[in-house]
Amino acid sequence: MLQLRNVDVCYGSFKALTNVSMSVDSGELVVLLGANGAGKSSLFNAISGLNKPAAGEIEFEGKRLDGLKPSAIVSSGVVQCAEGRKLFPMMSVQQNLMMGAYVHRRDKAGNRQRLEEVLELYPILREKADQPAGSLSGGQQQMVAIGRALMSRPRLLMLDEPSLGLAPLIVRQMFETIQKINRLGTTVLLAEQNAFAALKIATRAYVMENGQLVMEGDRDTMLGNEEVRKAYIGA
Repeated sequence: MLQLRNVDVCYGSFKALTNVSMSVDSGELVVLLGANGAGKSSLFNAISGLNKPAAGEIEFEGKRLDGLKPSAIVSSGVVQCAEGRKLFPMMSVQQNLMMGAYVHRRDKAGNRQRLEEVLELYPILREKADQPAGSLSGGQQQMVAIGRALMSRPRLLMLDEPSLGLAPLIVRQMFETIQKINRLGTTVLLAEQNAFAALKIATRAYVMENGQLVMEGDRDTMLGNEEVRKAYIGA
């Protein structure tokens, strides 16, 4: 479904990604592990069209993404839920959710149906629909961020550090929901530092260090890999 070939991303003279090649198949839940500054967000932003690759190719379902506008990439079915949520805090929860439907704004019936699906996934947001998004707890704000991304009707959903700053109980619930989203038919690419929780729900995983992919494998292989355990999981 998603194919990256020898992708480089630069910020001026600094090379954030070097020769990155990876793939995500339809229906998979693929985890991208790496410490802060490893290049995970730069990779996501390159796929989303926010960072233009200095070299290489990015394809989605056989069509080139690199060079397209971000709005066109979202319309094609590739949607990113950014690190840090990036909500509109003074707007209501429902208004934030509907911002995700902007690329489908002419399909009002489809958007109403999609909104209902999101509210079924996160029932608490139905209760909070008219409240300012900035008044919600961190976990609830993350629900709004993921829900807004789902309103764009992704076939590939990219989640960038969704567990960041959340309490352990909320993290567990969130990963269960991500797994449910995947089982309902959405392919997921998940960037995470919480390696153990992420790998438990993953199909496969890649490890990124210093802008390069240094390791890949299926869930059981990565969970059993001593280097991965020492670096990202612990004893």
